[in-house]
Amino acid sequence: MVARRFTGLTLTKKDRAALRRMRSKGEMTGRRWRRIQALLLLDKGLSLREAAKAVGGYGREMSRLAWRYLDRGLTVALGEEPRPGGKRLLDSPQEAAIVALVCGPAPAGRSRWTTALLAEEVVRRGIADRAGRETMRLVLKTHDLKPWREKNVVRSANRPGVRRMHGGRAAALRPSSPKK
Repeated sequence: MVARRFTGLTLTKKDRAALRRMRSKGEMTGRRWRRIQALLLLDKGLSLREAAKAVGGYGREMSRLAWRYLDRGLTVALGEEPRPGGKRLLDSPQEAAIVALVCGPAPAGRSRWTTALLAEEVVRRGIADRAGRETMRLVLKTHDLKPWREKNVVRSANRPGVRRMHGGRAAALRPSSPKK
């Protein structure tokens, strides 16, 4: 594929007027404002580098913007291109199985589930082909599960918690020694 060289940009009167109207409204994102400014500057005859420097962008960004305008028009040039995103590693039934696993008892010899332990168990049970700690963390976060906090503090009757039932502050946990 031969790369085309950018030779200049001339906006139509309709597009130029639309860009000036958009710029005067002022209600837009920074990216959109920068694209509007860049197209107007390129229309005035500035080079890609000069336009990029004027709006605080990069020459390559200006080149892509100009080619998008020339090839597909104003709305495409000002809009966002679809960004590549990875496909989801887990579907809903798999997530449900992980949630059920976490809500059950911890494995023998463990007091609670950890993300690493959960990832190993998910693969071992065949719920997913592969799973990492971060994926498990995200599943737990989206379902608002905190297995590491389950019954995290057991207090005896003579050492009450930090807050009382009525919400007021509790007394000191240990009696203070008299000052000398």
